[in-house]
Amino acid sequence: MIELKDISVTFKQGNREIHAVKNVNLSVDKGDVYGIVGYSGAGKSTLVRVINLLQRPTEGSVEINNVEYTGLKPKQLRAKRKSIGMIFQHFNLMKNRSIFQNVEFSLKYQGKSKQERREKVTELLELVGLSDKIDSYPNQLSGGQKQRVAIARALANDPEILLCDEATSALDPKTTLQILALLRELNKKLGLTIVLITHEMQVVKEICNKVAVMENGEVIEQGDSVQIFSKPEKPLTKDFIRTATHIDQALETILGSESFSHLEEDEWLVELSYVGDSTSEPLIAQLYREFQLTTNILYGNVEIIQDVPLGSLVVTLAGNLEQRYKAFDYLIAQGVYVNILKKAEDTQVGGR
Repeated sequence: MIELKDISVTFKQGNREIHAVKNVNLSVDKGDVYGIVGYSGAGKSTLVRVINLLQRPTEGSVEINNVEYTGLKPKQLRAKRKSIGMIFQHFNLMKNRSIFQNVEFSLKYQGKSKQERREKVTELLELVGLSDKIDSYPNQLSGGQKQRVAIARALANDPEILLCDEATSALDPKTTLQILALLRELNKKLGLTIVLITHEMQVVKEICNKVAVMENGEVIEQGDSVQIFSKPEKPLTKDFIRTATHIDQALETILGSESFSHLEEDEWLVELSYVGDSTSEPLIAQLYREFQLTTNILYGNVEIIQDVPLGSLVVTLAGNLEQRYKAFDYLIAQGVYVNILKKAEDTQVGGR
């Protein structure tokens, strides 16, 4: 549905050139909730504005539904933009207009009668759960309610695509989850294709079926969300994911604890990660039964990404050295990633 080909965006500041986006290729299918994640300055907001040509690329082409947008005349482009809605971090509501008037504004120049506009606004506010706020003003609403108004306004022209530029960054965690649940519902109910810009992998985890990771203007990794979360390749992607799944925080607590500063001679501190069916297997019981290894679980977590479970365990593993290595080979054969975090002699080893 959306095809970005060889997109580059360069800004000039005096004698300096700033390469905000560098040679990006991206494909978004109809019905996707596509997350683009990166830290501030990665180029992700510039890239999303290229999709509706609010930012024209210096190089490359933008195709939406097989129409080349970069070649359209201004009047043609304005007409095509109606199929793309957009919401922002700070809502951009008009303070002196009611909620009804904020949503209606997008409809005023569409040739609809006053009655048709009222019916449409009422329908949209009901869709986003704000039918009781129709006569309120923005300063009377919470942050989450303001974002719901912004979503209703973005849907006024029945777009096929919704662009979300850091749409949850100004919201508290509970409200963020509510807005993401609404976006997920709209994706399914209306068949909306959503492109979501964020610096939080937690947001991607909640809603996106595909993800691209940006760094210094480049897409360094992209793919299916389950694939990215279970087998990240780039250091930045790994950093994002370990933060989102809280594994780094758990390891910091464990490794900083006096209780685990000293391991027994036959003991290792181990991280286990697994995907899908492996999460339902009684791994710990099998390690004892098959290899006579004693396991102490220090941390455990299961995330559900696109209905696929991803599990993490941090354990101490004690027993015969040969049996420990046999157990590792067994776990790897079961699709489990094994990483020895600490040995009794405090040597660090990479994952197997």
